[in-house]
Formats: sequence, C-alpha cells, structure tokens
Amino acid sequence: MIRRPMANTLNPAQLAAVHHLAGPCLVLAGAGSGKTRVIVHKIARLLQADYAPGQIAAITFTNKAAQEMRERAKAIVGARAASSLVVSTFHALGVRILRADGERIGLKPRFSILDSDDVLGVLKDAGGTTDNALARRWQWAISRWKNQGLASDDVEPAGDDERVAKQVMQRYEERLAAYQAVDFDDLIGLPVKLLQTDGEARAKWRDTLRYLLVDEVQDTNATQYELLTLLTDPQEPRFTAVGDDDQSIYGWRGATIENLARLAQDYPALKVIALEQNYRSTGAILRAANAVIANNPKLYEKKLWSEFGAGEPVAVVECDGEEHEAERAVARVQALRASGGAVAGATGGGDVKWSDFAILYRANHQARAFEQKLRAAQIPYKVSGGQSFFDRAEIRDLCAWLRLVVNPDDDTAFLRAVTSPKRGIGHQTLTSLGEFAGRWKTSLFEALFAPSLGAALPRKAIGSLHEFGRFVNEFEYKARHTRGAQDARELLLQWLADIGYEQHLRDGEDSDKLAAARWTNVLDFVDWMARRCGGELTEVGGRFESEAKSLLEIAQTISVIASLAERGDERDVLTLSTLHAAKGLEWAHVVLAGVNEGLLPFAGREAGPQAAEAGAAKAGGALTPEQLQEERRLMYVGITRARRTLAVSTLRRRKRGRETVAGIPSRFIAEMKLDEVTSKVDPRERLKALRAASAQRIEQAAREAANDAARSG
Repeated sequence: MIRRPMANTLNPAQLAAVHHLAGPCLVLAGAGSGKTRVIVHKIARLLQADYAPGQIAAITFTNKAAQEMRERAKAIVGARAASSLVVSTFHALGVRILRADGERIGLKPRFSILDSDDVLGVLKDAGGTTDNALARRWQWAISRWKNQGLASDDVEPAGDDERVAKQVMQRYEERLAAYQAVDFDDLIGLPVKLLQTDGEARAKWRDTLRYLLVDEVQDTNATQYELLTLLTDPQEPRFTAVGDDDQSIYGWRGATIENLARLAQDYPALKVIALEQNYRSTGAILRAANAVIANNPKLYEKKLWSEFGAGEPVAVVECDGEEHEAERAVARVQALRASGGAVAGATGGGDVKWSDFAILYRANHQARAFEQKLRAAQIPYKVSGGQSFFDRAEIRDLCAWLRLVVNPDDDTAFLRAVTSPKRGIGHQTLTSLGEFAGRWKTSLFEALFAPSLGAALPRKAIGSLHEFGRFVNEFEYKARHTRGAQDARELLLQWLADIGYEQHLRDGEDSDKLAAARWTNVLDFVDWMARRCGGELTEVGGRFESEAKSLLEIAQTISVIASLAERGDERDVLTLSTLHAAKGLEWAHVVLAGVNEGLLPFAGREAGPQAAEAGAAKAGGALTPEQLQEERRLMYVGITRARRTLAVSTLRRRKRGRETVAGIPSRFIAEMKLDEVTSKVDPRERLKALRAASAQRIEQAAREAANDAARSG
C-alpha cells in the first residue's frame, strides 16, 4: 500500500516514467534528478498492478545503493512488501541464480567466492611468479576478457604479454574449477552461460523475475547487458532501465555507453523519458555542467535545470602549485564554515558541518598535499575509497583463519588459511582435494578427513593436510575455552608464533620496514580482539564495558565487525575523494582540484584510476576521442556533486614525476563558459576579512558593555 499520493511527490516526467508499464522503458536521469525516487515509486506502481513483491527485481551496482533503495521502498510500500522485493547488486543476483541452479553447469551450491586478493594469489601460483605487479596486470586482462564474455579459448591475444596472460587464464580456469570457486566476474558470466544454454532455467528465472528495474544502466558491461536480455522475455519485455549517458565514467573497467544505444535497437518499442529537473544544485553550477557536457556527442538530448535560483558563481582559484592549491582549498573551507556557508559577503545559511565539504581530484596521488594542510589546520577528514584496516592483506589472512575456525565449511577461508603461511600444501594437492570434495559434495575441510581420500592423494600430501586440520581443530578448542583479554592475547600471540606468521610477512616483503609495519598491524589486531574478549567495546560516542567473552564468541562476529568498521560516513569530517569514487554522492560545498591539462583530462592513460596512478609521473600523450569524452563526463560528474558552491582550482606549475612543469588550465574550464559571472577569489583574503570583522564586532560589544557599566555606576 502506497503511503503517499504519487502526484504530490513526483514531477510530470517522473510520473510518466512511473506509470509506463506497457513495454520497455528507458529513463534518462540527469544528475540529481531523483532517479531513486522514480524507481521506488515504480515498485509501488507495480504492486498496484498486481505484481507480487518477489516478482520485482531492482538491480544496482553497490550494496550501499541497494540498501538505500530497499529502505526508501519500505517507507512507501511498507515493511512486509519491501522484505520480499529482490533488491540487489548485479553480483548478488548472480549469486542467487548460481546457488539455485549452478549445479546445472557443474557448480556445487556451496561454491566459494574469491575476492581480489584471493584471485591474485591463485594467479601468482598459476603463472609461477611472486611479482604482484605482473599478477595484477594478468588480473586486469582476465577481468577485461571475462567482462567481454570471453573464456580463455575465445581470446585472440595481441602481442606477447596477452599470449602469456591467456596461458595464465587457462591455468586459472582449471584451478577455479578444481577449487569449486568463482571470482566476481564469474558471478555475472556463469549465470549468462547458464541462461544461454539451459532453456528450462531461462524460463524459470523469467517467470520468477517478471519485472526488472535496472539502475545505472550506462555502467553495465557486455556480460551484464547480456544477463539483462536473457532475463527478459523478448516477446513481452517488461523492464525499466535508468541511466545517464553523461555520467558514463567506467569505460576502463569494461562498461560501455553503447549499451544505451543497444536498448533502442534491441527493443524498438522502447519508451524514452528524460528527467531534467535537478533537485540538488544551483543554476550557476548547472549552467557550467550543461556547457561542458554539450561538447560531447549526444545519444539523447537533455538539459538540467533547477528551481534553486542562480546561486553563487562558480569560483576559479588560480594557484602557484600543489602546496599553494592545498592552502587555498583549506582557507576556502575555513572561510565558508566561519560564514555559515555564505560567499562574498552574502547572508550565511546557518551551521555548516565539516561533512558539508569535499575536495575532489582525478587521481589518488593528489590527496597528499591536502591531507598535510588539513592536518595542520586540525580539520577532520576522511579519504574516500582509502584502504580499510580490514582490507589489509595481513588482516584478511587472520580473519580467514578465524572464519574457518567458526565455520569449517567456508571453502574461501580454507583456501586462504591453508596457504597463509604456506605449509607444503601446493596447487596439485589442493586441486585433487577440490575434485574429491566436489565429487562427494563436501567442504574442503570435511574432505581432508575422509577415509577414502587416500585413493585421491599421496600419503605425504594427506599427512600435511591432516596436520593443518588438527591444528585448526585444536585452535578452535582453545578459542572456545579462552575467555578474557589477557588469556586471549596470549593465545593469539602463541598461535601466530606456531604458524610462523611474522616470518611469513618478512619472507613476502622486499623491505624490512614494510614487513615491520605489517607486523605492527597484526599486533594491533591482536590487541583489538583481546580487548573485545575482555568486554571493552569502543563505538561512536565512547567506550563501553560488557561481560568478558571467549575468543570463539568474538571470532563469530568477525564479518559483522569488519563491515561496521566502515561506518566513517556517520562522522562529521571533510571528504577527500577521487572523482570516480565521488559518483552518486553530493556535498553542499565542493572544491574540484587540479583541473589542468594532463590531470583532468588525464593524458596518456590507458584507462581508469589505476592507470592514472601508474602514469602520473609520465609525460602526457594524446587521448583518443572516446577517452576525451569520458574525461569530460568525469568533469561533469565532479561539477554536479556540488549543491551550493563550487570552486575549480588550477595550477600555474605542477609536479610531473621528479620535475616541475608549466601548468596549463584544463580545456574544460573554458568549456564551462563562466565568463563574466565567474568569481575569481583568494579565500585567504576572505578569511582574513572575516576574522577582522569578527574582531571589530567583539571590540564594539566590549565598548558598549563598558559604557553601560559607566552609566549604571
């Protein structure tokens, strides 16, 4: 049941998108145009049209977006209906399909899902290398091929590097099959394979998911698009795709803007509805955004507008270099916060929090100067997309051990723990164990104690596996009976000594300093776990005491603890972020930094943030027209993150590797067509003026108080 009338909350274009149920629909949702509002109201409309909640699938790209969508749907349709909706990421939908029907293509229901670090380890083993950089390049190549729907046999390598990568991919595929494991790309590719080859499964899933709502369709790659078409009945297509060709910025990871054009070709009856009213930004910001993106070829015409008035002009801040740029950005933040968000003497808008500010840039290496100046100014900040403590390889190793102790059937944890550190159990042994476990439909841990394992593995290999299994069981027993901080700390340190983990870190690093830093992280983790066993919890708002717990009880919550560690969004802190990581977010006040030729647009890149980092020290090269268009879309995304004020900073001189070169303002600044409405400011002067005015007011108040005292005396 809908809680609020749609006509009261939606504009005419949004209403048209919500009520179009007769065929396929493409909603062109400009930045800040309320696309999530459209999706959740369309869910309500589908329920009115007698679709069951479980027949409606809303698919997006991130867990955070899926969670927000579910919560907003719950507010409109109620908790009961919302709980049965299929609201998930593409990858979660893939898991759902494979858990139910993966056996049709030879995958057991309890298959393991390898994360990026797990994949890197398997690739290093498959390629016979310890070189992380080389293995990472193989990983990117294999992922690119998989996103194009290619298996190793389908790859036609271009050059020696790709020939080697293809050979590694073949061995990698063999290992995944033996381990009964998949990577994240397989979570899309294998459901596609299933639905392409199994008509019964295809009919089942089309009947199960009768209506699809697909968010951010411009970010889909070839296999994701193929999955959507396979889930759609070609005779009676029922879906709404929501996207924006102007915000397609993930070409480097396989996304193709051509999927928007393919929709019209594959579905001639496609209804296209543009959402152009923006509910986020002022007119000045939207004018700049529209002007920049107008230089790109258009699949569909649209132009953003809002009812917020012109607002403050976009400021262009010219800086001598990176350090000067950081100083000016910090001064601007301080001035805006001191004036309540007002610019150039205007009336402030009330309290301004640190979380109202973001400094955005093209590549991660640009953050360093801003971090230094923010710390010097004692401004709290977070680096969006920065590595979580729980994402560090050494912490993931220890968490894998603890997960295996809690759940011996966790094959992903088994594969990581049994090789961290290595203990003479090699690829061939794990392959044979995986085949044995798959044949008898058991977990890897359960299989290593099977009486019939001797027929599949030599005695020496079985001996090594049994030693590992006994160690895990003994550790589980001790963890269950160890309670309190001191005993937990002693057990964890003894465990690390028994498995030789410190030496494992030293053997894996060329630098003693880096190995020592990783070992310090391990000791921090031990101390943190021990304190929790002792009942000490540190949360937002303070430190709390509870009853002491066993190490096993704390280990049982490790996955939840790791996810809760990402609650930084709740803090009142300024955000430093790359433009890619900022997509989908918004702030009242934004500084767009380093808007220079060679940085934005980034010159000489192959694709994406990784290449931008790798190429940051190299001379710029020519961009292809397609790359330049994607860089322009990235600029557009940056502009449209701002609600009230936007400053664009450019460098007169900038660092390129070890040299300093002349800075050329980005062509995108001219394309913004700011002209006479542009505000060129020095935020340090504004801050100085604000402080002088404040001192003058204090002095005036003191004089008035003294006069009042003299009169009353």
